[in-house]
Amino acid sequence: MSFTIYQASIPIFLRTLGQLSSILAKAAAHAEAQHIDPSVLIDARLAPDMYPLARQVQVASDAAKGAGARLGGLEVPSFPDTETTFPQLQDRIAKTVAFLRGIDAGAFDGAEERSIVLKMPSGEIHLTGASYLSAFALPNFFFHVVTAYDILRHQGLAIGKMDYLGGI
Repeated sequence: MSFTIYQASIPIFLRTLGQLSSILAKAAAHAEAQHIDPSVLIDARLAPDMYPLARQVQVASDAAKGAGARLGGLEVPSFPDTETTFPQLQDRIAKTVAFLRGIDAGAFDGAEERSIVLKMPSGEIHLTGASYLSAFALPNFFFHVVTAYDILRHQGLAIGKMDYLGGI
């Protein structure tokens, strides 16, 4: 049996979203223990022109649900980007996880050759499902998850590589 597009995407998104959720839980606990207003962490960014933590989580969510939907031949669900608290960010992750878990693996049959069209500010990008997953969806998802990790690490949260990777 060959390794499928489903196996290369959904379990990875689910596992990594679980790790992101755990890191956010540690951030919320850290804010409480250190008497830090949680908005300080949620609004933190690595550089002035980069998204803050909340937006990093939103985009990671968007990347995962967008990839699952596109590769599964489904409509991409729209979530409003209104999260401003750790519980709201956790709810966003939970909604994303629920959506991904609800996609039948059979929907991915032929996904490697499925035509994916991304509408970007610079124009449309046309990819096969395999190219979309390997060259855009996974790298984009991991970029935003690791940036969220880096923001919190930079803000003094005691997390390390295994918090990002999780149990292997």
